[in-house]
Amino acid sequence: MPFHSYEIYAARLIAKGYKVAICEQMEDPALAKGLVKRDIIRVITPGTVIESSMLADDKNNYICSIYTRKVRSRWKAGICFADISTGEAYATELTAEKMGPAIIIELCRYMPSEILINPALLDLKEVTNYVRQHTHALVELREDACYQQRVMEDAMTAQFGADWRNTCGFAQDGLVPYAFGALLGYLHETQKHGIDRIKSVQNYADAQYMRLSPVTRANLELTETMRGREKRGTLLWVLDKTETSMGKRQLRAWIEQPLVDSSVINQRLDAVEALYNANVTRADLKEALSHVYDIERLTTRILYGSATPKEVKALGDTCVYLPQVRQLARQCTTPLLQELSSAVDPLEDLLDLINRALVEDPPANLKDGGAIRAGFNAEVDELRDIMHGGKGFLSQLEAKLKEETGIPKLKIGFNKVFGYYIEVSRSYAASVPDTFIRKQTLTTGERYITPELKEHENLILEAESRSTDLEYELFSQLREAVKAHIPDLQELGRQLAALDVFVAFAQDAEEKNYCRPSFSSKNEIAVKNGRHPVVEAVLPAGSYIPNDLVMDEDTSIYLITGPNMSGKSTYMRQLALIAIMAQIGSFVPADSAKLPVFDQVFTRIGAADDLYSGKSTFMVEMSEANEALQHASSRSLVLFDEIGRGTATYDGMALAGAIIKYLHDKVGAKTLFATHYHELTELDETLLHLKNIHVGATEENGKLIFLHKILPGPADQSYGIHVAKLAGLPRA
Repeated sequence: MPFHSYEIYAARLIAKGYKVAICEQMEDPALAKGLVKRDIIRVITPGTVIESSMLADDKNNYICSIYTRKVRSRWKAGICFADISTGEAYATELTAEKMGPAIIIELCRYMPSEILINPALLDLKEVTNYVRQHTHALVELREDACYQQRVMEDAMTAQFGADWRNTCGFAQDGLVPYAFGALLGYLHETQKHGIDRIKSVQNYADAQYMRLSPVTRANLELTETMRGREKRGTLLWVLDKTETSMGKRQLRAWIEQPLVDSSVINQRLDAVEALYNANVTRADLKEALSHVYDIERLTTRILYGSATPKEVKALGDTCVYLPQVRQLARQCTTPLLQELSSAVDPLEDLLDLINRALVEDPPANLKDGGAIRAGFNAEVDELRDIMHGGKGFLSQLEAKLKEETGIPKLKIGFNKVFGYYIEVSRSYAASVPDTFIRKQTLTTGERYITPELKEHENLILEAESRSTDLEYELFSQLREAVKAHIPDLQELGRQLAALDVFVAFAQDAEEKNYCRPSFSSKNEIAVKNGRHPVVEAVLPAGSYIPNDLVMDEDTSIYLITGPNMSGKSTYMRQLALIAIMAQIGSFVPADSAKLPVFDQVFTRIGAADDLYSGKSTFMVEMSEANEALQHASSRSLVLFDEIGRGTATYDGMALAGAIIKYLHDKVGAKTLFATHYHELTELDETLLHLKNIHVGATEENGKLIFLHKILPGPADQSYGIHVAKLAGLPRA
């Protein structure tokens, strides 16, 4: 394949799950003796892509490494994720009797495109089945030899220095170093160079973030819809007002990982509120950020030596706006924005170097020449004078020869085979002087050279060749100079991404009339006129009917009844999305909102077979219900919709009633439980912490009208016959 279009072909192969080896000449063909030496310089795999044309701007591309070991009856695991296109790396230790679900939750946070595993993980069938059935990740089984202690210590020392345990913050007896060491070994095998992009590892604890199972993420449609797996129609789609690619990736990461520390959440909310109140500053920041390029991925391409002059100039163009961004952020006095503004380094020396070295609009390809600015290097300027002067001489020579020979259509041309030549048509062959040396015969005429033309050709071609080589050397030196700033650029990228998200949240709050949420330590919920952010966004303005949701600390379960299509599921999802928005630091769609900080959200909504695993609709329903009953705590949020439909009526009702009682007596989680089993509404007489609410509907002239309002008490009927009539069933 042509080297200049390899990315198109490589992208197709990577998408099909292949690895692609890149082989290059390792010496100049002009200087080589015999066969030109070639070698594989890099192996591209799904998790090691750095080419911008093969990456989505708005999402990270993670490679994951998992090392598992069974210690007595308990599993331990070290798991890490790295995006080599941005230099980010994250790691955590896991310990659990049931390790499968714990690993799956981590995979859901980062959705890696490639996963390295050790042989012991093959015993965790739950994980291998999940990866095979629900992800597109390429899986690489590494041998046990890759996880030997000596191999691990050598890899970590080479990457982070002799004191790597302290600098990386890894536990003395943890398994993360084995997972990370195996990852580094794999990257060295495949990438050959550029691995020093990963400068640090961010350790996180599972308890730092809200736990969201794969089912919950899918049901709530946080980043992709269930049907088309699209961004439109998701929470991410509603909230994404970011200006930069870095901000888009940061927003997605925050939605995937809501926080559970109210002090950290409130720091984010303080920043959003400050920008919300300072709308002029916010508009100026938004404008400045719109000129910021993807620093994180640009610096990776610079490190790998694949950045073009246009990309390096883009880095310089970004630096132009950094003083403005810093000054605007500093105007907001909240601690987090002050911290961000202080971390925005204007990098004036880097901007000065790039502006002096490169022309205003450099070519995309260095081999085209013309990237180095006039005045930056005396020899380049001198060679350009020779080239331009030589080409001026050729114009003068052509005019002179036309006059001397009397041949009006004589012209001087160039091709790569013969160099410069004089072309004369057949009709003027008799007028050609003896000093012309015939070089090539064409059907339309003849081509000639002269000693004078050959002499100037050598001067021009030597100048062009030397100029191209010299520009390449100077640009390579410029890339090396930029490399020295990579740690600063990496930190700068992180700060700009966070700032971009805060500006977007403030913009959302103003445009959509969101309010700042507050957090209750008493496990109470008080949402006034709450709205579903996605449904509201797709309906005509002002047509969404808001609803309150108030649960004091003595109420843990709302049993919701009402007709189909009346909005029960929307009301339930609405609370979950408001909670997630609050815990990522966003304002929320309500007039006011007080919430607990939820540690987990569980959903059992909708019905679907999982035929691939041999599970019926009802089996899937029971499995999802079981997950909540096993893992939910009193600090969790549980949404159950129509439990017990897939079996006999009394079986289903018995299961639904027993599940409600278990949640009430054993779990204590805040629970919204929608049902058509009206018999269950009597539970409020025996269960102290359960209350009935219903979605209002009325009947006028035999026609069902949905009110979409939540009212206290149970519904008087389900209106199933009316809904069947609305669906158009034959009257008979």
